[in-house]
Amino acid sequence: MRKVIPIILAMFLVCGQGLAQKSGSAQKRAKLEREIAILDQQLKENAGKVKSANTALKLTRKKISSRKSLVKESEAQISMLDRRIREKDQKIDSLEQRYNLLSSNYEKLVRTAYKNRDTRIWYMYLLSSEGLTQGLRRFGYLKGMAGSLNAQALEIKDTRARLEEEQASLQKLREEAGVLRSTRLGELKKLEADESHSQQLVASLNKDKNRYQKELAAKRKQVEALKAEMNRMVKKSSSKPKTAVDEKLDKEFASNIGKLPWPADGPIVDSFGKHYHPVYKNVEMPFNNGVNIALSKDTAIKAVFDGTVSNVVVIPGYNQCVLVQHGGYFTFYCKLASVNVKAGDKVKIGQVLGRVDTIAGETQLHFELWEGKNPQNPEFWLK
Repeated sequence: MRKVIPIILAMFLVCGQGLAQKSGSAQKRAKLEREIAILDQQLKENAGKVKSANTALKLTRKKISSRKSLVKESEAQISMLDRRIREKDQKIDSLEQRYNLLSSNYEKLVRTAYKNRDTRIWYMYLLSSEGLTQGLRRFGYLKGMAGSLNAQALEIKDTRARLEEEQASLQKLREEAGVLRSTRLGELKKLEADESHSQQLVASLNKDKNRYQKELAAKRKQVEALKAEMNRMVKKSSSKPKTAVDEKLDKEFASNIGKLPWPADGPIVDSFGKHYHPVYKNVEMPFNNGVNIALSKDTAIKAVFDGTVSNVVVIPGYNQCVLVQHGGYFTFYCKLASVNVKAGDKVKIGQVLGRVDTIAGETQLHFELWEGKNPQNPEFWLK
């Protein structure tokens, strides 16, 4: 019994790991497919806009990245299914050998019983015993032979049922693998089309570098205006003396690094920091103090932590922005079409602050996180 328990526990562990892997993979695929759908929608909305080529290239390249991850995930799932199919094949082979052996032995027993089916032979066999002890032994043998026939018949039936169950399971696995292979081929074709579109956009941008540089200069002014306004608001909010509540919020916020919820669910299309243009390699893009998250139209934007609304402002290129203070930390939510809060409001984690806007074909949240006067990479803080 002690030997059996670890085996049963191991079986449960393996099954549990398999289910967890399948569930995790399905969630990852769903997330990637949702990201691609959002990017597709943005590309459609952006078509025909003045800055379409540059924005479309950025969105297309992000979509290519998500598509590659989706293909990789499909390949991992196919590999896992192939491994399970091989294991199932081996199990079926083993069961078939067992079934054939049992059937062969049972056939021999039945043949022996048939040859000696005349009850007089059995009586003579028992009566010819030299004594009671031998008679009892012979009776036990005959009784055991009948019991063995019944037991083997039951075992054959059970083995056959298990074999059929495993064969059905194998067929299901093969069908699942077939669907995944077909899906992967479709994803690869879409990936090829996306990469071709990306090359066309690069060619389009290369033809009109002068216009793009003018647009970049205007964008740089917007970014500088945003940064100046953020610095002004942070300086004003930080000048107030810290209370015990601020100190507590400071510690709570700092202890949640890597655990904060996302303000909205979507792919990051512009990451934090210094970047160069994807086509004009020597052209430096404006430094990004936060991240840009592509979203579906009218997506609700939520507070990532408890705090107080420090300010609500309108900035050219960013529309409405909400600054929330969390002790010595600040979170900044820009490109909002509507705002549900006002300066001085206390907000809770997950509370809706407003809804995202669509500006020049881009439906994106610009999100920043600051520690005092220093911008932080939000991706380090969000879970």
